[in-house]
Amino acid sequence: MNRPSCRHFLTASGLALLMALTPAFAQEPTTPDAEAAQEAANNNQPLTAPDSQARQQQVMPESFADLVEKVSPAVVNITTTSTVSTPLVRGPQLPEGSPFSDLFREFGFPGFPPGEGNPFQRGPQPEQRSNALGSGFVISPEGLIVTNNHVIDGADSIEIEFFSGQRLPAKVIGKDDKTDIAVLKVESKDPLPFVKFGDSDRARVGDWVLALGNPLGQGFSASTGIVSARNRALSGTYDDFIQTDAAINRGNSGGPLFNMDGEVIGVNTAILSPNGGSIGIGFSMASNVVSKVVEQLEEYGETRRGWLGVKIQPVTDDIAESLGLAEAKGAMVTDVPAGPAADAGMKAGDVITSFAGGTVEDPRDLVRRVADAPVGEAVEVVVQRDGKPVELKVTLGRRELAEGTGSGKVDSAEETASDLMGMTLAPLTPEIAAELGVSRDMQGLVVQSVDPSGAAADKGLAAGDVITEAGQQPVATLADLETRIKEARDAGRKSILVMVRRAGEPRFVALPVG
Repeated sequence: MNRPSCRHFLTASGLALLMALTPAFAQEPTTPDAEAAQEAANNNQPLTAPDSQARQQQVMPESFADLVEKVSPAVVNITTTSTVSTPLVRGPQLPEGSPFSDLFREFGFPGFPPGEGNPFQRGPQPEQRSNALGSGFVISPEGLIVTNNHVIDGADSIEIEFFSGQRLPAKVIGKDDKTDIAVLKVESKDPLPFVKFGDSDRARVGDWVLALGNPLGQGFSASTGIVSARNRALSGTYDDFIQTDAAINRGNSGGPLFNMDGEVIGVNTAILSPNGGSIGIGFSMASNVVSKVVEQLEEYGETRRGWLGVKIQPVTDDIAESLGLAEAKGAMVTDVPAGPAADAGMKAGDVITSFAGGTVEDPRDLVRRVADAPVGEAVEVVVQRDGKPVELKVTLGRRELAEGTGSGKVDSAEETASDLMGMTLAPLTPEIAAELGVSRDMQGLVVQSVDPSGAAADKGLAAGDVITEAGQQPVATLADLETRIKEARDAGRKSILVMVRRAGEPRFVALPVG
C-alpha cells in the first residue's frame, strides 16, 4: 500500500478553521494577577515571569501556573470573517458520445448548455460568510498585536478577544507572507497588558517552553514542552524555526512560545502531522526573525529587506577542495546580474566567506543576513577569488523593489512627482538609485506607484522600476518624458516605446499615450 509523502503532512496550524464559533475567552479571568497585569500596562511594563532568580536554581519547574498567570493577559484569540462564494455544483463527467449526454444536457447539469427556461438549471450560489480562528499576543500597551499572516489573510473583518472577555475590532498594520507574520492594531481606552520578545538565539535544545493559544476553538489553553531543535527550515527563504514538542494544534497559529522568563521566543506557525493534530512536532518562527519583521511592518507597513543581487549555491566538500578552501563554508556565486554586487565588482565563481564582519556559514545564512542589513548602506563583503581573499564594498538595494513586490512609494528628495500614463513618476536620484540597487550614475524616472487599473499595471510595471528611455531617446526629467509623449501624439501614434529597467535588467514596453 502506498504511503503518503511526508511533505503532505506539513499543515499550518490555524488555517481557516471553519466552524460555528462559541465564545472562546468569554469567561471570567482565572488569573489572580489581572489587576497586576493592568498596572504593568499602565506603567508601560511588559509582563514577566515571577521570581526568575529563584527559579533558575530548579532543574525542573514544580509548576507552570505562576508563569501562565503572569503572561496570559497578553494572549488573545483572533476571529476573522470573510466572504466566500459557493461554486457551481459539478455534474457527472460523461465520455464523449455517451447516450446519456442528451438527457443530462436537457436537464441542465453543469458541463451541458441548459435549455431556455430549464427548471433544473442551477446558477451560482449566494455568497456566504465564513469564520476562522487563530491566536496572537499583544506587544505594546497601545494595542499592537502579532499573529500569523495566514490567520488574517483574506479576512473582511478581524475581532480580537482578550483573556478578560473584552472584544475589540482590529485593523491590519502590515503583513509579510515570507515569514507568515502580520501586525494588527486595536484601539483601547486603557493601556493593554503586553509581553516582550526574548533572544531566540539563546534558546538551547532541552530548554522548557510554554505555548499559549486557542487550539481548535476550545478557548484559552496552555501546553508545555521543550525546545526539540533549532534553526529548522521548512519551505521559506527566511525560515528559522524553533521545533518544540509542546502541543500545538489548529487555532494555535500566531500564538506565543514563551521561555521560562516570560519572554516570547517564537510565534507558533506550523506542525508536522499525518492527521492534522499534534504529534509533538511543532514549529515556531524564531523571535529574532519576527521582531525585525514586526519593526518594519510597524514603521513602513511592509518589509524592507536588503538585496545583494547574486545567485548562489552551497560550497560542497568537492568544491572546497578544488578551490583550495580549508572548509566547506560560505556561498558560491553562480551569476552576477546587474545590481549592487555587480557594481561592487563581484564575479561568478567568487565564494562569499564574510558579510558585514561576520563569517558566512552557507547560502541560507547569507540570505538571512543580507535581508537584515540596512538598505542603501555600504557593507563589507569578503570573497575568496583565485585562492585569495578580496574585500568589496557593496551598497545594498531593496529586495522588494528588485522583485517588483514593494507596494510603498519610493521617496524622492528633489522634483515633485507627477502622474503620467497610470504611474506616479519622479526623477531618479543617487540616493534612490542606491536603495533600488542600481548604479548611482543611472539617469531616468523612478516609478513610485502604479494605478492597478491602468495600462502600466497591465504591462507589468511596478514600484521601483526605472524608465530610462521613451521614444528611443533618454529621459532624465518629467519634462523629458512629457515632451516624448507629446511628440508621439503629434505623430499620430497611439503608444510610445519606453525602456524599463528592473534590478538593472532592461526591457521595452509600449504604453498608450491617448
